[in-house]
Amino acid sequence: MNQTLIIGVSARIYYPAAPVLDMGGVWTRTLHYLEQSVAHWIMAGGAMPVMIPAVDKESIVHRSQIDLDYYAAKLDALVLQGGNDVAPESYGEQPLRPEWAGDKVRDRYEVELIQAFIDAGKPVFGICRGLQLLNVKFGGSLYQDIPTQRPEARKHVDRTEYEKLHHSVDLVPGSRLASLYPGQASARVNSIHHQGIKTLGRGFEVEARCPDDGMVEAIRMTGGPWIAAVQWHPEFHEAGSAAMFDDSPMLRDFLAAATAARDTRAG
Repeated sequence: MNQTLIIGVSARIYYPAAPVLDMGGVWTRTLHYLEQSVAHWIMAGGAMPVMIPAVDKESIVHRSQIDLDYYAAKLDALVLQGGNDVAPESYGEQPLRPEWAGDKVRDRYEVELIQAFIDAGKPVFGICRGLQLLNVKFGGSLYQDIPTQRPEARKHVDRTEYEKLHHSVDLVPGSRLASLYPGQASARVNSIHHQGIKTLGRGFEVEARCPDDGMVEAIRMTGGPWIAAVQWHPEFHEAGSAAMFDDSPMLRDFLAAATAARDTRAG
């Protein structure tokens, strides 16, 4: 009998606005949470989502007590949620503005988490920030703010419209993503990001771009571990909507890779 896939999801982190006792790393009263929409998207593929708490070398819980490798050993694949900006220091820059400082704690945690799943031979899929963090982990860099650094670019975020802001993406011919959508050259997706890929990380190929400005919208690792990511939020697309990109083939492909990895270990 086929067992239900259990998919690990990196935690989004909420930091309390009021001052609290700083014990280093991940703070007391900090919240780790899983977006309902991400959980439902994974569940729509017949898999079970499990949030992985943020534990890194500087956390309150020490690595002698718990290790991210334990999660990678038990879970079948990893999804990286969206959320706070990637810290510019994570790709060798300083913030151009204080509000673009990003989340260095989450960066460290997710980089270690990604490596744990790679070492375990299990697939990794990134959403929005997840795409950006994967790119940075493999030596790429980001635009800290697209309107500032690419003023000719189209609008990629609108705080009043949020997931209702849409634009087209062109699928790169010959890519794995394009092969999942035979006969479809382009699609419409949501756009909720003010940062984006500036230089591409090692080993990645681009699978989709925004035709209006060339911004990277999807990437995949070639010749290495199963890693793919999109800049849009598939969990916000309505299933069966003719007007928007149908993310279900992409989800099935990710879950099929997780099943194949599990079967290989069991074989």
